[in-house]
Amino acid sequence: MQKMLASLLAVAAVAGFATSVQAQSRIKDIAAVEGVRSNQLVGYGLVVGLAGTGDSLRNCPFTRQSLEGMTERLGVNIRGANSNSKNLAAIMVTAELPPFSTPGARIDVSVSSMCDAKSLLGGTLLVTSLQGADGEVYAVAQGSIQTGAVSGSGASGSSVSRGVPTAGRIASGATVERETGFQMANMNEVRLTLRNPDFTTAQRVAAAINATYPGTALAENGTVIALRAPGQMGMAGFISQVENLPITVDSPAKVIIDEVNGVIVMGDAVRVSTVAIAQGNLTISVQENPQVSQPDAFSRGQTVVTPQSDVSVEEELGREMRIVGGGTSLATLVNGLNALGVSPRDMISILQAIKAAGALQADIEVM
Repeated sequence: MQKMLASLLAVAAVAGFATSVQAQSRIKDIAAVEGVRSNQLVGYGLVVGLAGTGDSLRNCPFTRQSLEGMTERLGVNIRGANSNSKNLAAIMVTAELPPFSTPGARIDVSVSSMCDAKSLLGGTLLVTSLQGADGEVYAVAQGSIQTGAVSGSGASGSSVSRGVPTAGRIASGATVERETGFQMANMNEVRLTLRNPDFTTAQRVAAAINATYPGTALAENGTVIALRAPGQMGMAGFISQVENLPITVDSPAKVIIDEVNGVIVMGDAVRVSTVAIAQGNLTISVQENPQVSQPDAFSRGQTVVTPQSDVSVEEELGREMRIVGGGTSLATLVNGLNALGVSPRDMISILQAIKAAGALQADIEVM
C-alpha cells in the first residue's frame, strides 16, 4: 500500500511539474530587443511580357511616361508615337528588410498593379530600386512574377477568376545593397520591450535574468527591461542565453467580445463574485390570415377583405436561476453559463449584465 501511494505521489509530482513547465513561456516569445526589427521598403517599376493583360496607355498616363523614360535611357525615343501596347503595367513593389541583412542577401518582394491591368501572370519585373523611409536605396528587385491566380474571359465580356491576378510575389526577387547600420556588438546596454506591457511580468523577467546573471537586468517600467552584458560575454551571446529563459507570464483579467461574429474570449484571471443568473427567451408569433367577406346573392353590399390575426406567445421552459459562487474560476464560470444552455450571443448579454452588477472582476473589451 505504501509503495502504491509513493508511486501515485511520484506520478502526481511529475504531472504537476509538466503542467508548470507548459505554463511557462520563453523570454524571446514575450519580448523583443529594442531596435532589432524589420524595415519596410517600397519602389515603383514596370512589368513587361504580359499577354495583352497590361495597362491601357490611354488610361494610364504614368505608365506611358515610365515607358518613354525607360526607352530614352536605352537609346530609343518614342515620344509622340502612337503606342498602344498592353503588354506592360505600372506596379508598386514592397518588401520587408530583415534586421542585420547584409549586402548580397536575397529577400522576397510583393508586386501590385497600379492601373487597369487585368493580370500580371507571366510578367517580368524590370530593375526596380527599393527605398526605405529615409529615402535611401536598400535593395534592388527584378525577376518573374508568380501570382498564384487563374483568370479568363470570353469575347462576350464574361470572365472568371480565382485569386487576385493583379498582385503577386517574386521569391528571392531583391538583392540587398545596403545595411541598416544597427551595430549591436558595439552596444554596452540593450533594452527588452514586452509585447504585452505588464509590471508583474517585467519584474519576473528581470528577476529570472538576475538569478542566472546577477546584476545584469533592471525593469525600468511595465514594458522595458534594461540589460547589460557580463564582462566575459558579448552582447549577442548574452541575448541568446537570456531569450531562452522560462518565464511565467501574468495576464490581466479581460473579456474580449466580438458581437458581430458572436465570439467571446476570457482570460484565466477572470473572476466572478456571487451572483444569480437566469435567462430565458420569449418568442411572440403573429400570423395573418386575411379572409374575404361578401354579401348574399341579390343583396346590397360589397365584397371586402377582413383581417384576422393569430397571436401566440411561447417561452422556453426549463431555464432555472443558477448561482455562481464568489471568486469562482474561469472554468466554473463557463460551466455555469453552459448549464443555462445559452448561445454565444446571449452569453455576451449575460456577461455585460454581470459586469453592470459589479460582480465581474475583469475588463470587457468590445471589438
